[in-house]
Amino acid sequence: MSEEQRDSTPAENPPSEVSVVDVPSRNRYEISVDGVRAGLTRYLDRGEQRVFVHTEIGDDFAGRGLGSELISGALRRTRAAGMRIAAVCPFVTRYLDNHHDFEDIRDPVTPDVLAAVRSE
Repeated sequence: MSEEQRDSTPAENPPSEVSVVDVPSRNRYEISVDGVRAGLTRYLDRGEQRVFVHTEIGDDFAGRGLGSELISGALRRTRAAGMRIAAVCPFVTRYLDNHHDFEDIRDPVTPDVLAAVRSE
């Protein structure tokens, strides 16, 4: 097949459209793939601190790196809002442990953070 023919051949699996949006009325960020919600990460705001409490990706979307994309987008938006972060969610904690670009806004999980989450 010539290079010209290869360039005009449609892709078998066109790239998906992935978006991460904040849904403040529900205290969560959602990730969608081609308009279908694939997962979410819930948070609790405590003044200038956003505590990430739970993350889930639907079974139909597992294994595609969407959890990391969701958390990356959520943390970037949290930083842009001028807030700090604390991670109670184990997935967010692992993400932060492996991606140090949010260390400047990361707070430790203290007893008062845990108490706020429990009283939610």
